[in-house]
Amino acid sequence: MGLFGRNVKKIIQEFRKKSEYYSNDLSKEIKESFEDLRSDYDENVIPEFMDFVNELKPKLDSNDVKKLEGFSSRLSKINRNAKNGVEAMRELSINQRKLSAETLREYEEFEY
Repeated sequence: MGLFGRNVKKIIQEFRKKSEYYSNDLSKEIKESFEDLRSDYDENVIPEFMDFVNELKPKLDSNDVKKLEGFSSRLSKINRNAKNGVEAMRELSINQRKLSAETLREYEEFEY
């Protein structure tokens, strides 16, 4: 098994290097996307807008109040969706790092 064993070990090492490279690249992209998404979400001014809507309501007639409330409701739903998207991206980032570490451990087991 001498030569065959060395060739297999070399192949596993090459797969490990490629896997680690792709994993690190993917981790970097996920992290950047997560940070961009979180930053954009944090800049969101929904609470301030809702306060402004509440200030405007007494100054508007009932039809305009209904329109404004409808718009506010849709905007709140968008806000919840954005928050869920940020959370999903965070979970994806965590899961990807865990899987990468697990994969590298498995390669180490094959190498030795």
